[in-house]
Amino acid sequence: MASLLLLTYAAPTIELAKGEVLITQGGRGKDLYVLDTGRLAVERDGVKIATIDEFDSVIGEMALLLGKPHSATVRAETDSKVRVVRDALLVLERHPLITLRLATLLCQRLDSTSALLADLSHEASDKPSEQGLLSRIISVLAAAPPLKS
Repeated sequence: MASLLLLTYAAPTIELAKGEVLITQGGRGKDLYVLDTGRLAVERDGVKIATIDEFDSVIGEMALLLGKPHSATVRAETDSKVRVVRDALLVLERHPLITLRLATLLCQRLDSTSALLADLSHEASDKPSEQGLLSRIISVLAAAPPLKS
């Protein structure tokens, strides 16, 4: 399957200097970003929760697809370059290959998260306090609201 960088070859790029913010938690946006080069930090409520350093990684998809404010701040840890897919919902409606690639990436993330939760649940089976926390996490994931049409 073609990469998002290949599928978005005509999209403009922006260069971020180390420390520069790409997305602000709580902000709204209609764009998607695809990492070309560099490393980005994902921070939620001031806590670093992830690093994005693989080229072709997509950024901003949760807020776009859920119609919610951004759940995290994304900041350049190194000088970085990203492709900008402006008015991304319109692009996704008109370009099924981009939409399919995005859906595949999201399914891979969900599969990895599910596998991790299962592993942690097995490890915590004899630790009631940890098992309770994992049960809460799994319940939250299972109770996701239905998609609006």
